[in-house]
Amino acid sequence: MNIKVVKFGGSSLADAEHFRKVKEIITADCSRRYVIPSAPGKRFDDDIKVTDMLYECYDIASNGGDFDEHFTRIASRYEQIIDDLGIELNLGDEFAIIKKGFIGGAGRDFAASRGEYLNGIVLAKFLGYEFVDSARVIFFDDKGDFDSERTNDALANVLESVERAVIPGFYGAMPNDTIKTFSRGGSDVTGSIVARAVKASMYENWTDVSGFLVADPRIIDNPKVITCITYRELRELSYMGAGVLHEDAIFPVRSAGIPINIKNTNDVDAPGTMIVAEAHDKPSKYIITGIAGKKGFTIINIEKDMMNAELGFGRRALSVLEKNKISFEHLPSGIDTMCIIVSTEDISGKEEKIRNEIIRETGAEYVRIEKGLALLAIVGRGMRSTRGTAARIFAALAHANINVRMIDQGSSELNIIVGVEEECFERAIKAIYDIFILCL
Repeated sequence: MNIKVVKFGGSSLADAEHFRKVKEIITADCSRRYVIPSAPGKRFDDDIKVTDMLYECYDIASNGGDFDEHFTRIASRYEQIIDDLGIELNLGDEFAIIKKGFIGGAGRDFAASRGEYLNGIVLAKFLGYEFVDSARVIFFDDKGDFDSERTNDALANVLESVERAVIPGFYGAMPNDTIKTFSRGGSDVTGSIVARAVKASMYENWTDVSGFLVADPRIIDNPKVITCITYRELRELSYMGAGVLHEDAIFPVRSAGIPINIKNTNDVDAPGTMIVAEAHDKPSKYIITGIAGKKGFTIINIEKDMMNAELGFGRRALSVLEKNKISFEHLPSGIDTMCIIVSTEDISGKEEKIRNEIIRETGAEYVRIEKGLALLAIVGRGMRSTRGTAARIFAALAHANINVRMIDQGSSELNIIVGVEEECFERAIKAIYDIFILCL
């Protein structure tokens, strides 16, 4: 059976005009049966997302302040949408319950989730679909971890008898029936969970961009759209900060072999980006799939003669980080050298302590800690079968007068990680983009 699960982001449901676009999209394809809405997003640049308004309102209430004016502004957002759509719906009882929860200290997760909850009620009424509260079908365990199998069984059982439904994103319920949210952007995760439960043929994720971009548009003007990307490539790019899709949204659909299509609510004819397990289409004309990166890393350089022959050296060095609750990002090494890349934020204020402990634990002759590193991930399945990819990367950086501080390549040959000075970060992205994308 052809079933599509469709998720719409906050920018796609910011006002009544966008609600109408969403309805046109859904009704244009009868297989779009299950809809996951986010809370209303920004209507204009200086606007405030409803989720942020709810957080602020709850914080005032929890501190004993008068939150009526703030809550009225939130209620007005929904009332304006309802009035503009011309539907008969009164959310007065829902608003009263939410205010009571704020006064009673129901929690910030409860507060934040009400944006999706209310938007789900409005959208269900507008579409004529059944509303299924996510607290009934999405579950977390006592530790606050998502309960995948219980959720999958509950969703499958409930939706089996529901032809078309709206299931709000972002939240579920704890065993004591309190509300628990996913991390920010978690509506993507809800959509993926629902897609798995109903054995969907496609999970469409509708947003305000026409797919996943090769590079950050804040750095590259009008970057190309990636037409097809594998789950593994997406994970690599998402880890390095590439946005559009919540990275946890990959796992439920990946395990079920369900493709994801990133689509643009404001450009419905654009093909968007297909996210698949394996790319069987004709090879892209570009060797790389995407470029992403982040600033804010520190290098711990360790030197000791005959390090490679010393049993347990790496374990002892890493044990120092473990004791200080610091995880490492990358671990490039040589015969007598070892570099550990960590988050600058994690090591800040502990540098001298870490340095001394590494020397004591390993007997290292030299330990130097240097901040100001940015990491770039150049990702692409085409790199496996193309000779000279690394050479082209380093040639592009050299031509742009950028010194490479660190190099690391995964065993899958799917990505190459390059470290540069933070002040060279944007230039490095542009140099790599130019040689692999613009020069073709």
